[in-house]
Amino acid sequence: MHTNDSPEALTLAMAEPPSKTPKVDPFTALAVFFFLLAAAFAIAPALNAGVETLAGTLLLVGLAGVCCLGLFVLRGPPEAPAEAEAGGEAFLAALDEPAAVAAPDGRLLTTNAAWRETMGPASRLPKSGAAASSLFGALASARRGELGRAAVKTGGQEREALVSPIGPRRFLVRLTGRGPGPLALPSSAMEVLNAVAGAKAPPPKVLDAFAAASPFGAALLDGEDPFEARIIEANPALAAVAHGGQPGQVFGDLIEPTSRLDAAMRLADARDSHAPLEVRLAHDPSRIAHLYLSQSSGRWVAYLVDVSDQKQVELQLSQSQKMQAIGQLAGGVAHDFNNLLTAILMQLDVLSTRHPVGDPSYEGLNEIKQTSMRAADLVRKLLAFSRKQTVQREILDVGEMVSESEVLLRRLLYEDIKLVTDYGRNLPHVRADRGQLDTAVMNLVVNARDAIRSHGGGVIRIRTARVTQEEARTLGYPGAQGDHAMIEVSDDGPGIPPDVMDKIFEPFFTTKAVGEGTGLGLATVYGIVKQSDGWIAVASKPGEGAAFRIFLPVHVAPAAEVAAAPAPEPAAPKRPAARDLSGAGRILFVEDEDAVRGVAAKLLRARGYEVIEAASGEEALEIAVEHAGQIDLMISDVVMPGMQGPDLLKQARQYLGSAPVMFISGYAESEFSDLLEGERNVSFLPKPIDIKTLAERVKQELQKAA
Repeated sequence: MHTNDSPEALTLAMAEPPSKTPKVDPFTALAVFFFLLAAAFAIAPALNAGVETLAGTLLLVGLAGVCCLGLFVLRGPPEAPAEAEAGGEAFLAALDEPAAVAAPDGRLLTTNAAWRETMGPASRLPKSGAAASSLFGALASARRGELGRAAVKTGGQEREALVSPIGPRRFLVRLTGRGPGPLALPSSAMEVLNAVAGAKAPPPKVLDAFAAASPFGAALLDGEDPFEARIIEANPALAAVAHGGQPGQVFGDLIEPTSRLDAAMRLADARDSHAPLEVRLAHDPSRIAHLYLSQSSGRWVAYLVDVSDQKQVELQLSQSQKMQAIGQLAGGVAHDFNNLLTAILMQLDVLSTRHPVGDPSYEGLNEIKQTSMRAADLVRKLLAFSRKQTVQREILDVGEMVSESEVLLRRLLYEDIKLVTDYGRNLPHVRADRGQLDTAVMNLVVNARDAIRSHGGGVIRIRTARVTQEEARTLGYPGAQGDHAMIEVSDDGPGIPPDVMDKIFEPFFTTKAVGEGTGLGLATVYGIVKQSDGWIAVASKPGEGAAFRIFLPVHVAPAAEVAAAPAPEPAAPKRPAARDLSGAGRILFVEDEDAVRGVAAKLLRARGYEVIEAASGEEALEIAVEHAGQIDLMISDVVMPGMQGPDLLKQARQYLGSAPVMFISGYAESEFSDLLEGERNVSFLPKPIDIKTLAERVKQELQKAA
């Protein structure tokens, strides 16, 4: 026989009390009917004579007696209380603790011996005092089908009364000294209770059908502490999630010890009992799960959901957001730094005219210029990482590109490092920036060189090949669509430690000694590849070297373009650089950085141009209105406080006529090119710039407009 420690199980005893419907014999009922009929005929003459006579009075009295007798026969004799509650007394007798069956108004219908010894022979629950208030509150809870609890003081001892419904208007009241524990009934009491209810109690259900068939782990635990409690029953999914869950096993053994201790502390401090606890699983600490706990009647129900894949996606999203934020910061820093470098380079040009070769200051000025160019190269790396570098795409053969740079790459290596190249056949064309790809390959070679430097030399291999979609996915590009051109740079060095694999493309992260690297090499490669619509993958095992693979989409010329131009057209000749940098014309120079605007305007005036300066877009618009049709070229910064360069052009175009416009900016051209849709005679010159480059472009633009 099972015991049931759930209060709701007592509703099995909610049987109707013994029926009070009379069982009347049909012959008796018929005799009473004829007797009343005869009496009615007998007393009719007397009634006519008047009730004052003695005979009439006697007849009325007889009639009343006959009616009472008939009612007694129809109703039957009153039911004896002992018989009505016989089953209840048998049930209470099976309980060791004081127990009674009470009516809703507090009357005691039956009690057991332990109750009478503890509470006395009273026929009802207490009517006054704290115990009465508490008990009637518990009765109210029991009427709602809940387990009511009340505090009762008897014999100087504080005890708890548990009240639960066991039938229509009948409630079981038990006194227990065990505190707020479950309502557990001995098996003998359950047998009597089942007999009274006329039904047999079903075996208890520890897990419902939903939990048993759920795709996440579920278990019923027995114990006060869920992490020390033992498993009563678990669904099959728990074994798949946690590699355990046998009945009798301690549930906490399924969780990694450090994570279990942390979860126990968070559970003790938790305000929201429905919030999940994040834990690591004991069989594989890299697996993360959400643990949901719910306590009911002294037992815990635990749900374990494996969220390892979800956490990995969240980590990748967080990493992507972090890289994007750093990229935006790098772009902003590069823009401001380019303004400073432009001012420095132009001032160096001014000083160089005063201190030519042979002057004692010439060497110092030349050193400053070389340092400034190195700083400009660092800025280009920042822009490449942030994908805000100006891109000049062209159709390239990756094999030819690497072959042309092979001589330069060999100069970067030491004598004890061997460079091996392998150019595949049928190499496809790609559309990318040649300078950027050269930089990416060079950075990968330098990174491989530094990796094998401490191992006394080694081999660096550069391989180019055409790979299919399936091959690309196998080699580390899971989202590959169609054929790709692959550039692989590998080495036989010590490999990349697993704990830093996720950080190698982060800017300023480096494993080199202080002063030996900026931490921007691989970050720059990452930015260049992404800006070229490609993918970079890394394969490495400790002690077996590393391989970086760049995947670039194959360039396919549009069918219409091929049909329109069946024969390849000769490449357009590049505009020759102007040797004579002097010229004539009126230039509107718009720049919010005073140092850049002042020195640039001064140097252009020295070459014969008339320069009108404007420190903002609003000021430049007023000048354009004032000199409508008289401006030959407008040079403007893109990002300025207030009115931006593209907005200035749209409002000033009617006053500029067909005059060319040249934008200069530390940001990439792609950042604002979409704002210039429909504009003509617009060019772009990225910062930092020197006066020679600026003067050449100014003369070229004026010559085109002439």
